[in-house]
Amino acid sequence: MVEAQTVQTDTEYCDIVIVGGGMVGISLALLLAHQQHSWKILLLEAQAFQAADKFEYRPSFDARSTAVSWSSRKIFEASQLWDALQSHASPIHHIHVSDRGHLGLTRIDAAEAGVDALGYVIENSWMGRVLMERLAASDVEVVAPARVASMTPLKQGMSIALDDSERNIHAALVVIADGAQSQTAQKMGIQSNTQPYGQQGIIANIAVEKPHDGIAYERFTEQGPMAMLPLPDFEGSARCALVWTKPNEVAEQLMAATDDVFLQLLQDSFGYRLGQLQKVGTRHSYPLALTTASEQVRRNLVVLGNAAHSLHPVAGQGFNLSLRDVAVLAEVLGKARLQGVDFASLDVLQRYQARQLRDQQNTLLFSDGLPKLFAKASSTVAFGRNAGLLMMDLSPGLRTGFAQFGMGMVAKEAEHG
Repeated sequence: MVEAQTVQTDTEYCDIVIVGGGMVGISLALLLAHQQHSWKILLLEAQAFQAADKFEYRPSFDARSTAVSWSSRKIFEASQLWDALQSHASPIHHIHVSDRGHLGLTRIDAAEAGVDALGYVIENSWMGRVLMERLAASDVEVVAPARVASMTPLKQGMSIALDDSERNIHAALVVIADGAQSQTAQKMGIQSNTQPYGQQGIIANIAVEKPHDGIAYERFTEQGPMAMLPLPDFEGSARCALVWTKPNEVAEQLMAATDDVFLQLLQDSFGYRLGQLQKVGTRHSYPLALTTASEQVRRNLVVLGNAAHSLHPVAGQGFNLSLRDVAVLAEVLGKARLQGVDFASLDVLQRYQARQLRDQQNTLLFSDGLPKLFAKASSTVAFGRNAGLLMMDLSPGLRTGFAQFGMGMVAKEAEHG
């Protein structure tokens, strides 16, 4: 550990500076603050934060949401956040996977997998409120808005200069978690390797005629996958969160279409398993790409979250992978602190990377390969993938294995194997 007396008297010392106050950055801060190590943590966020005592949760039909896996629930339980989060979470009891225009389908059941739910869908505004309230009650110092002007590696630690601030900050460890194409990472010479999919993800909430019964639908089409995820009812109406992948030109047309035209095209593609699609909320779209950082760890430096890896949204793996990274990093840092070794050393940080390497590689391969497999029009490929879906539907062992991968349980077992 870097000793405070090695720092000049006019310099502020921090054990850990986290750059980025999104869900990943705050989650790391809270997991570390929950440890019994008296970390001195500084969280920097480019956008102004709403004061926690004024952060009101207002249910909205248009609220954006995040799919939280079983493994993420366990992480939130360990940090005593889950009780608050689950009060507005919609559990996923079943997953229905199908290939449009083909007979292949499979159904995955939470009870068969031995869990209460395969995952949960939580509105971002509620998750934000829970995280912000817990952050305000912690010892973590937050500066927002704050932008990093420069970071300079020192013999021990990093020196950080902020825009519009005279603060001179010395950190033993800097964690960059400020999103995809991170400018902070680029300032350190860490580049993003980006492979555009030529597609956009369209997200919106949909009011449906029939109750969703906790079923998440993942439907593959020749133009890309679509998901309908169960949300809590809004004003007595059943809702689902739509994630619809389309080629760029088609996505632009769908974004420009009237609500009635959009709903009809969605109905044609999805079908009537939820009855008539009745209303679409505010639509958002974003370009899809597989993005990975050229480096994730250096001495005194870690790249985390979307700054480290940004995935295709199929099966909702992105945030959950990042949260598993967060949990392992917090554990590794805590053990190093307990052992009295330099927690920001390259050796310690490489232990974190080695533990998460297989999980990251498998999740990236899955998220990248699955939509490509189902997009292939070849009759031979179509036969093979549909035979695989039917085989999975007939085999409890295959279904359970697929469910465990999606829930992050396979990664946990591999870590301790």
